[in-house]
Amino acid sequence: MGNIASYVAVFLVGAVVTLLANKPARTISLNIGYTAQPDERKVHVEVTPYGGGASMLIGFCVALLVGIAIPSLRSVITSSHEMMGVLLAVGVIFIVGVVDDFRDMSAPAKVAGQVLAASILYFSGCTMYQLKLPLAGFIVLGPSILPIITAVWVFALTNAVNLIDGLDGLAGGIVAIASGTLCVYGLRLETLGLLPTTNIGPLIAALTCGICIGFLRDNFHPAKLFMGDAGALMLGLLMSASTMVIGGRTPPASGVTFFFFAPLLIPVFILGIPLLDAVWAFVRRTVTGQGFQTPDKNHIHHRLMRLGHGHRRTVIILWLWTAVLSSFVLFPLFQPRTNVFIPFGVAVLLIALFTWFSPLLNRKPGKHEAKKAKESFT
Repeated sequence: MGNIASYVAVFLVGAVVTLLANKPARTISLNIGYTAQPDERKVHVEVTPYGGGASMLIGFCVALLVGIAIPSLRSVITSSHEMMGVLLAVGVIFIVGVVDDFRDMSAPAKVAGQVLAASILYFSGCTMYQLKLPLAGFIVLGPSILPIITAVWVFALTNAVNLIDGLDGLAGGIVAIASGTLCVYGLRLETLGLLPTTNIGPLIAALTCGICIGFLRDNFHPAKLFMGDAGALMLGLLMSASTMVIGGRTPPASGVTFFFFAPLLIPVFILGIPLLDAVWAFVRRTVTGQGFQTPDKNHIHHRLMRLGHGHRRTVIILWLWTAVLSSFVLFPLFQPRTNVFIPFGVAVLLIALFTWFSPLLNRKPGKHEAKKAKESFT
């Protein structure tokens, strides 16, 4: 699967550097007032510094520099202008997020920043070339439609990650699982000869996974550090870039089990939780006449907590869902036999049962319910 050691190396560097940067990022954020204040729509009850986005950005840049020093990765980074475009786009979206953290930006201004970042990706060549749709075959994207699709893709994934960032460790863990899956998927395609070894997608995914792992130590409940919009938007942009250059460039081939014959459905599965939450939030707020950016406490994680799950258990449940969904992407490439899905179907069932019925086991009956139970035995 390509030069795995090189990808593991940049993953570890990203994780370690981010972990080491968390403490100074936290201190600086507290000193300058870059903090999240508790209110009625937020789960946390204490003033918590942002700055996690900055520590992840530092981890990403340092790991990328290390990647340039590794011969097998140098050709991946320098073979085109795509990685430079990713770095510039990350800088733009990070600034947009920082401004939004300090002072809530209007929705049009925020979208404009996302479109600007997407435009940088497009002009640097970091975008998809084609779509493979069931029953429709391959559709080559022309220059007239490609900028729009790139902008829509970036908008969708950045907002999906941003919306799911409502509990300690939730967004970081989901993106870590998703990006790790995408890295393995891309490297497997390279081994099968379906992607060139200079494709930057697996490298971006490895870097993204590393910085998320390094951030999670200080972000898991009770969190000492938040990523803020700066970090959430940055992770969404990195996921959009890596999915476009992997899923949007896979050529047709026979004898290979593709994911439902449409590689661009991969992020829909591995990021199924945040994307589903984003779609539902859009529908919910549109029906009620609210703006899309209007915050509320009706996201998937809020609903799980209202069912009786605690903070950590809610996060772990959604991590498990993401891991199970990601397994449906990876295993067909390694084991095309259909019976491989059986254990994962069982896992889905078990997680669903745990999600919906476990709170009932921990629930203490009220006086009215105890009285009814007593009457039923008399």
